[in-house]
Amino acid sequence: MVHAMLSEDDEDTRGFVRRHKALVVLLVIVLLILAVLGGGAFYLNRQIDSIPRVALKVKGERPAAPTNHSMNILLAGADNGAAGGNTIAKEVADGHWVSGSHRSDTIMVLHLTADRKHAYLISIPRDTYVTVSGYGKQKINAAFSYGGPSLYVQTIEQFSQLRMQHLAIIDWNGFRDLATALGGVQVYVPDDSYDSANDIHWHKGEQTLTGNKALLYVRQRHGLANGDFDRIARQQNFLRSALSQAADKGNLTNPIRFKNMLSAITHNLTIDSAFSNSDVRSLAWSLRHLRAKDITFVTCPMERFADEQVGSVIIPDLKQTRELFSDVATDDLDAYVTKYGVNARTLNAANNVS
Repeated sequence: MVHAMLSEDDEDTRGFVRRHKALVVLLVIVLLILAVLGGGAFYLNRQIDSIPRVALKVKGERPAAPTNHSMNILLAGADNGAAGGNTIAKEVADGHWVSGSHRSDTIMVLHLTADRKHAYLISIPRDTYVTVSGYGKQKINAAFSYGGPSLYVQTIEQFSQLRMQHLAIIDWNGFRDLATALGGVQVYVPDDSYDSANDIHWHKGEQTLTGNKALLYVRQRHGLANGDFDRIARQQNFLRSALSQAADKGNLTNPIRFKNMLSAITHNLTIDSAFSNSDVRSLAWSLRHLRAKDITFVTCPMERFADEQVGSVIIPDLKQTRELFSDVATDDLDAYVTKYGVNARTLNAANNVS
């Protein structure tokens, strides 16, 4: 019998899931980042304490923090460097950021409404052409590579004119480890494609992604008709499917699988040093009523593709982008989604991605 094999810690885990199922369902958002933080705040503080922190030193005048009690958390999908090299947290702590040692290919702003009844994940294409302080016009993801988390936050704040209250960085391996912990993440691939960079064929139909295949799925750009936009759609689709599966009763009530899901993230996560355990506890409790249906994915609008000295870039539709982030600032993103419909590039179904 499984129950006879459970340790005291396992029984505590199972009890926590029963008491806080709604909280856990919500906090699986974005590779369980908030689940790790919120859940750990209740019964795994030692895991939270082990998550590396980075101190942010954002230069220049920053946008004002929201006064309407909404919250913006900047998310980065990044690599944590070559084997044997410094982690992101260690490089920041040492005070010497090595340009090019770490890259961020996924940029998302998590907006939580003031009433905590809705969450929006806003993807910013990595090739968006912007000004990076000290480096001129660059692809927006160059900010992380050149200057680390602080320049990354500064650049996103300048582009969006929004204050980022917190930062969470997930190593790319987190996608792989989460998929494995879930026993595979199921996605739908609508068309055949070939990723020439990794020599892998993707075939139309349902796919169960485990291990490195999950990583290849969320990172693919080559062979996709819309390049970075299709990759963003894949990442959002992966997150939505992972959220749904992680919230499944079988995963929530299986203490071993639940701990594996948490471990998949805690081992691949870095957050800002101002994100204290008490802040996390308060945030987790305020989000306890949120459900998967209350999460909307949006992608920043583009005007066109262009070739610049830094390579192929995306010229953002500045007018619509300002409208998007203005509605974030006023905590009224429903107005933006209602106005632009499919042009808002929302993803609320699983069968419309590459």
